Amino acid sequence: MNEDTLRLLLQGIKQRDVSVEEGIERLKVLPFEDLGFAKVDYHRNIRQGFSEVIYCAGKTTEQIVAIAEKLAERGGGNILGTRADSEVYQAVRERIPDAEYNALAHLIMIKRGKQEDRGNILVLSAGTSDLPVAEEAALTAEMMGNHVERVYDTGVAGIHRLLSQTDKLSQARVIVVVAGMEGALASVVGGLVDKPVIAVPTSVGYGASFGGLAALLAMLNSCASGVSVVNIDNGFGAGYQAGLINRLGEN
Repeated sequence: MNEDTLRLLLQGIKQRDVSVEEGIERLKVLPFEDLGFAKVDYHRNIRQGFSEVIYCAGKTTEQIVAIAEKLAERGGGNILGTRADSEVYQAVRERIPDAEYNALAHLIMIKRGKQEDRGNILVLSAGTSDLPVAEEAALTAEMMGNHVERVYDTGVAGIHRLLSQTDKLSQARVIVVVAGMEGALASVVGGLVDKPVIAVPTSVGYGASFGGLAALLAMLNSCASGVSVVNIDNGFGAGYQAGLINRLGEN
C-alpha cells in the first residue's frame, strides 16, 4: 500500500465508503503482509521509491505468483520479477494479464500508474554476448522511471566503435558498462567521461576468465576515477543504482 492508497483509504473511512472494520483490516498489512513463505513489503515504494523486487530464482512458481498478485493489488508502482523463465511468466500472466516478459533479460514487468522518463542513463555493452545482463540493467532502470539509451557491442577490440559514440557519452547523466572477458571497457569509459560509471562484470569469456572473476577484479582495480563495480552478472543491481543516481539530478 503506497502513500496515495493510504490517503484514499483514510478518506474512504471518513466518508464511510469503507467501513471502520474493513479499514482496520487493511491497515493491519500496511507495512508488510506475512504469507508464511514470504513477508511482502508494501512500504518499499514509500521508503525507497520503488516496489519490492521479486527475485524469482529459487522460488516456486506458486510463491512467485502469490507475491506478484499481492504487490499488484496493494504495493503501488511498477513491479519487477528478476531471473524468471517463460513458464513462470505464463503462470503470472494467467493471474495478472497485463504482465510483460523480456526473454533476453529474464524479467517479468508489471506496469502500474504513470510511467516516468526522467534524466538520461546510458547502458553500454562490450559484446553481443553481454546483452542479457545489459538488458537486465536497462529494463530495470526504465521500470524505475528513467530514460535509458543503449549502445551495444562497443568493446575495446574495436575501440573506434566506442569513440564514435562521444555525443551519447557526454549527454548521459550516469553510465552502466557491461563487459566480460578482461573487463577493460569500464576503465576506458571511466577515462573519457565526467560522470559516474557503474561497471558490471559478466561471466562471458574463455577458461581463464573464471566465470567473470577476471573482469570483476579488473574493474575493481580500475585506475579510472569514478568507476564503481557491482557483482558478476548483476545487471539488476547496476540498473537500480543508476536509477538512484539519475534521480538525484531531478532534485
